Amino acid sequence: MADPTPVIDDLRAESDELDRLVAELAPERWSLPTPAPGWTVAHQIAHLAWTDRSALLAVTDADAFRALVDKALTAPDSFVDEGAEEGARLTPAELLSAWRKGRTALDQALRKAPPGARFPWYGPPMSAASMATARLMETWAHGLDIADALGVVRTPTDRLRHVARLGVRTRDFAYTVHQLTPSTEEFRVELEAPTGELWTYGPEDAPQRVTGPALDFCLLVTQRAHRSDLSLTAVGPDADRWLDIAQAFAGPSGGGRPPKGAPA
Repeated sequence: MADPTPVIDDLRAESDELDRLVAELAPERWSLPTPAPGWTVAHQIAHLAWTDRSALLAVTDADAFRALVDKALTAPDSFVDEGAEEGARLTPAELLSAWRKGRTALDQALRKAPPGARFPWYGPPMSAASMATARLMETWAHGLDIADALGVVRTPTDRLRHVARLGVRTRDFAYTVHQLTPSTEEFRVELEAPTGELWTYGPEDAPQRVTGPALDFCLLVTQRAHRSDLSLTAVGPDADRWLDIAQAFAGPSGGGRPPKGAPA
């Protein structure tokens, strides 16, 4: 059984890095638009705070979390936006405080989770390690949206290994979301980490392959960049198809980013 501590530590580090990016922003900069239509910097942080609270309920109070899911099912197309909108109405100081308290409480709950425990979620149940991985993926991806709004280029770190692994593990889910039958073959995925290390997944001799920078793969599976703008190579028709539909997040497929230079 994998020890969840390393990914929980990396989630904390990813959150702290994003916190430093927004902590000293002037109030008016919280209203800057981000690449997500209709979402400002405040909406992005509010969404992270809302999802952290949902995860905390899933880990500590399954009945309360199921009630939250039931409420979400009454408005499946809008409940995420509504949660972000509610938080975005707070002052920046109030929103920062709520986000910090929520993620600290989740950090502590995940560290105290019994070994082998699984928690309900909007998709399949999750272990503590899987929950932390999903939260890290979202924190990194929404952090990119904020950085884009602020005109900041963030330096990728080897914390991306968690996002990359999640992107690989959700391959069949991406097919299912698009009402396609997943490939019966395993793929070989080879990604160059920010430090130059090679991260590999799947059989070495698999004929269907994906190769390229880990950063680009993570941008693809979080739909933060269009495939045509990334240096990813697919060998085999199924692997090529996967790169068109890949997503590491639960829920319906998003629209993704248009190619650079595409008309607005």
